[in-house]
Amino acid sequence: MSALPSTDRHYDGGLSRHDVVRWRNALFVVFALSGLAIATWLGRVPAVRDILDASSLEMGLLVAGLSIGSIVAITLSSHVIAAIGARKTVLVALLIVAVGLVVAGLSASLGVGFAGIVVGLAVFGFGNGLCDVGMNVSGAAAERVLGKTVMPLFHAAFSLGTMAGALISAGAEALKVPVAVHVGILALIVAAAAVVITPRLQSEDLGHAADAATEASSGVDEKSTWRDRLAIWGSPSTLLLGLVVLGMATAEGSANDWLALAMVDGHGLSNTGGTVVFFVFVTAMTMARVAGSPLLDRYGRVLMLRLSAVAAIVGLLLVIVSPWAWLAVIGVVFWGFGAALGFPVGLSAAADDSRNAAARVSAVATVGYLAFLALPPVIGFLGEKVGLLDALVIVLVLIAVAGVASGAAREPDRRAALRR
Repeated sequence: MSALPSTDRHYDGGLSRHDVVRWRNALFVVFALSGLAIATWLGRVPAVRDILDASSLEMGLLVAGLSIGSIVAITLSSHVIAAIGARKTVLVALLIVAVGLVVAGLSASLGVGFAGIVVGLAVFGFGNGLCDVGMNVSGAAAERVLGKTVMPLFHAAFSLGTMAGALISAGAEALKVPVAVHVGILALIVAAAAVVITPRLQSEDLGHAADAATEASSGVDEKSTWRDRLAIWGSPSTLLLGLVVLGMATAEGSANDWLALAMVDGHGLSNTGGTVVFFVFVTAMTMARVAGSPLLDRYGRVLMLRLSAVAAIVGLLLVIVSPWAWLAVIGVVFWGFGAALGFPVGLSAAADDSRNAAARVSAVATVGYLAFLALPPVIGFLGEKVGLLDALVIVLVLIAVAGVASGAAREPDRRAALRR
């Protein structure tokens, strides 16, 4: 595939190379802000557990509040994007994320209790889900303009944000910084950065220029109605991509929700040690995402997704069965490698047809987020009975299903031909 277009090339609405570079770089920041916000909360989960003196099941129900907010937002996201565009959607979403963080943090530190934290996490989850679809739709459009695979790099920026958030959380945990103070400061940073950076995003409709020949020959109107967006759910390819994203998002999400606690309860680490292992996981994911873009262009999505599934299964098995913490940490590295590409590749595949990209990304992300809605309480319930490590076996099954379904992510002929 070609590199960034030459300086004199322009796209729809006079989009120049400079505009594309600003768009791409702004997306790096947006993805990083999303990761920073998520890791800011997840890194303090052990402290919140101690404040509430909560069981694994209760913590699972707490995370379900975040998941419910996310699934509602993702379900509505294609309609929101159709109404106001991806750029405004991302701005509004990040501001909602900041509000949710503040409410959850204050509820934890000021003793408001379980209900207040659930409300804050639901608001946080709503903003996060809306941002997730908006930034991925914008990223897919930028990818089409650039003419090469960049979605894993955007998600690497997300992982860098989670790395920064995990490190800051570990430091806050070690220094006994109150949860409200820590997450409140980070929420202000996220909100301020969102206001500054989102104006640099471009309309997702500009990405249609890369598919002009396909659209001109199709004779299909690019504008979709709400019925068209709902009809996406009847497509078998959409549902298969949903299974890919469900399984691989579970590989990532189960680590986000449970890795720190599993290392504390299952392998005897301290709260700070559990947060550090979470940092190891997101570091491995980041490395794999940076390396993944050229590998995807060379070997294709299907092979890379299947190799990812194998790596995630091997790593998770080591975490579950290892009697030694050091070997479990090695497993965490493989787990991170395996979880890295599934979500960005699945969403990139969903956006292959620019005419219904927002609706397909929304539908695929919704199916994937069902894992985040259903699994936290399920794993928490099983963790109460058999321990958190053994409860993670359910994640292995979903990763295997994703590996089997990965053929649905095969590239369109035009991209496969360019790769060859």
